Amino acid sequence: MRLQRLHLQGLRCIGDLTLDLDPGFNVLVGANGAGKTSVLEAAFLLSHGRSFRAGARDVLIQRGAAGLSIFSTVVHDDGTVHRLGLGREGARWEARLDGEHVAIGDLIRECAVVCFEPGSHALIAGGAEERRRFLDWGVFHVEHEFLPTWRRYQRALKQRNSLLRSGSTLDDRLLSPWESELARAGEFIDQWRRSYLDALLPFLRKQAALLLPELGAVQLRYRPGWPEDEQLATVLVAQRSRDQSRGHTTSGVHRADWSLSFEHAPQREHLSRGQEKLVALICVLAQAWLDAERRGEWPVVCLDDLASELDQAHQAAVVQSLQGASAQILISGTEPPGVLGSVSVKMFHVEQGYLAPLL
Repeated sequence: MRLQRLHLQGLRCIGDLTLDLDPGFNVLVGANGAGKTSVLEAAFLLSHGRSFRAGARDVLIQRGAAGLSIFSTVVHDDGTVHRLGLGREGARWEARLDGEHVAIGDLIRECAVVCFEPGSHALIAGGAEERRRFLDWGVFHVEHEFLPTWRRYQRALKQRNSLLRSGSTLDDRLLSPWESELARAGEFIDQWRRSYLDALLPFLRKQAALLLPELGAVQLRYRPGWPEDEQLATVLVAQRSRDQSRGHTTSGVHRADWSLSFEHAPQREHLSRGQEKLVALICVLAQAWLDAERRGEWPVVCLDDLASELDQAHQAAVVQSLQGASAQILISGTEPPGVLGSVSVKMFHVEQGYLAPLL
C-alpha cells in the first residue's frame, strides 16, 4: 500500500500542507523544528491512532488552532483506493473512511505504517507496555478477531479491578464470571501473540544478520503474564486475596512481555545505546517484512532523522534492505542521506511548516 496524497492541517507547527508522495523513496529535508517529523507523525497517526512521540497528546494541535485534521488517499496493491481522515478537537478523535464516520480501529485496518524514530530505542530499553503495543499492532493486522477480543478482555479486567477495590468480601458469584471472561479472551490473545512472534523470528534473524552480525545468533523470549505451567483461570482465582490487597489484577495478558537476546549479548544491559537503537530498527524492519508477507502488500516505512541516528554503514544496510522491497518509504533529515545517492527519490524541503522550493 502507499499514501498517494497527504494533507495536514493544524498539526504542531503545520498550518496547511499537502504532499503528493512517490510510491518509492520520499525524502523530507529541512532545519530542526521545520515540521519534517510531523509529516511522518501524521502517517503514523493514521495507522496507530496515536503519536510515536512521548507525551504528545496535549501538544499535537497547532497553537491557536481549533483542531487538527489529517487526510490521505491510500492505494492498495490490488488497486483498491480509500480516502482516510482523522481529526481531533480537544480530546475527541474522529475517524472517516471514504467520507463515512467509522471507529478508529476500522481506519487503522486500512493503513499500515511502521516507523523508526529517535524514541524507538524504548522498544528495547523501555517498559513492557511499548513492546506489547508493537506486538499487538502486528497481531491486529493479521487477526481480525483480535480487536473485539481485546476489548472484551479490557472490559472484564476493568470489572474485576473494580470489584477488587470495592473493599467488600471477595464473592465468587461476582468475580467468577469476569475471571472466566478474562481467561477465555486472554487465552486467545496469548495464542495469537505466540503465533505472531514465531512468524516474526526468522525476519528478526535476517535483519540482525544484516545490521548487527557481530552479536551472533538471535533468540526471542516471550512471557505471557502468568506462570507458563498454569492456566490463567486457575491463577486468577488463586491470586484474589493478593490482587485485592494491591487493588488490581496482577496476572494476565496485560502483563505480558517479550525480549530479544544475542549470542554475544545475552542481556539487554550488554547492549550499548547505539546497539539498542539498531535492535529496535531490526524489530521495525522485521515487522514490515512480515506484514508484507502476511497481507500481500508492504506497509509504509517511515525513518525519522535517519542520518543522525545511524552511521553511514548502517544507513547503507537499511537502504539495501528496503531497495529489494516494493515499499513506500518516508525519510526525514536536516540533509539528504548520502547513501541515497544512487537511489531514485522524490525530495521535499520543509520550512517552518510549509513546503518550500528546493534550491
